[in-house]
Amino acid sequence: MTSPLTGQLPLPPGMGAEGRGVGAGMSRPTARVTALGGGHGLSASLAALRHVAGHLTAIVTVADDGGSSGTIRREMAVLPPGDLRMALAALCDDTDWGRTWAHVMQHRFRSTEVPADQATLDNHALGNLLIVALWELLGDPVDGLRWAGALLRAHGEVLPVSRVPLTIGGDVLSAGPDGRLRTRCVEGQVALAVAAFEGRVTDVRLSPSDAPATPEALSAIELADWVVLGPGSLYTSVLPHLLMPEVRSALAATAARRLMVLNLRTGDQETTGLAHADHLKVLRSYAPDLRLDVVIADVDAVSDRAAVEAEAARMGARVAFSRVGSAQDPQVHDPLRLAVAIDEAMTH
Repeated sequence: MTSPLTGQLPLPPGMGAEGRGVGAGMSRPTARVTALGGGHGLSASLAALRHVAGHLTAIVTVADDGGSSGTIRREMAVLPPGDLRMALAALCDDTDWGRTWAHVMQHRFRSTEVPADQATLDNHALGNLLIVALWELLGDPVDGLRWAGALLRAHGEVLPVSRVPLTIGGDVLSAGPDGRLRTRCVEGQVALAVAAFEGRVTDVRLSPSDAPATPEALSAIELADWVVLGPGSLYTSVLPHLLMPEVRSALAATAARRLMVLNLRTGDQETTGLAHADHLKVLRSYAPDLRLDVVIADVDAVSDRAAVEAEAARMGARVAFSRVGSAQDPQVHDPLRLAVAIDEAMTH
């Protein structure tokens, strides 16, 4: 069937790179910024970067296998749309139109008329279904996301890191019933996150290991002025990008400067027992050729400041300590505070 949506995607009026907001005290943004990540961490990064980037591209991991995304992935053999949806929602235009569509994309259906074990739409996000519909009509994930971005008047472009759904796995070191340490292999993002509560993740891998990176994503890394990593779950949002050889090589070869935003919290969930400096150690162990220019760390959240500075220096970076947590919830990044910190890091 011929798609009714073929042809070059027209952007709505006023949605070129020059149409972005500018935070207080910031000059009109001109930098080309490419952000890598997934989930809530990438959304927080994008909410800040939209204020300081002249041209913004989000590259999103595609290894999610839980919730609505996991169901759609298993039943339809497509990329998991959830993290892509969240990135689009974070980039929605700051108008009634954009805010409304952000809520629509994030809206989840709740089944009330049938038992939970019989419900088929319960907890599905409407945005996931919209994105998959565009993929089916257009036949290409990148084209579908561009049309979704145009509908939302997104302040930037969202790209999957690969057109191939990825599976993340790892080894988890934990104590067995007899108290002895044992290593077990865990496959799947959700399973890995759950298992990490019981022990320490000692190895992470992707399959297929030779999955090709999206050429548009590699180009966005090559052409960027700045590449931003984090915040986000270390093993399931940040590290998967570095596990792809093409992406790792592109990050090492790009002329762009590289910035890492550290998490506010650490040592819980999948990083049990790790401090902020350990996050940088993990990155360096998986991507020894990766160089950083700036690491942004929250001045209140980081207790091991000297260790963070030492690890950052090993990767070629200076540490910019700033207050980037929300005043209402210090465990969540404040978009404007983070935008100011990133703007200062990029201009000094």
